[in-house]
Amino acid sequence: MTTVKVNYLGGLRTECTHVKSGVKLVTDAPVDNNGKGESFSPTDLLATSYASCMMTIIGIYCESNQLNFVNGSANILKVMGSDPRRVSALEIKFDLTGNGWSEAEQNKVRRAAEACPVAKSVSENMQIVLNYQFV
Repeated sequence: MTTVKVNYLGGLRTECTHVKSGVKLVTDAPVDNNGKGESFSPTDLLATSYASCMMTIIGIYCESNQLNFVNGSANILKVMGSDPRRVSALEIKFDLTGNGWSEAEQNKVRRAAEACPVAKSVSENMQIVLNYQFV
């Protein structure tokens, strides 16, 4: 069964539909690649997927291990490379303050997050810089 359906809308824009839920999102080419930059670009979604996957895995880990998880956010810097044009680096800063995890729990949460499926799916040539703020 299809997971996502993507329709080209013209003007370097697509509409993406999650088939099971019907939820839609629009992508737009970035300004530096002939687009209007009025929505997420496909490479923005890759960066977003990376951090979102890590955050989801943290949630799963915490639920499975009866750990408090009331605060989590991430800021992402995406760096584009050329020859070929690609995402060459991501810098993700996690704010995980206020969860009350011990140092041992923080280390386990970090290991779980870094083993997320998206992290295991991207090229090893992409530089990934992860920063965690726990306190």
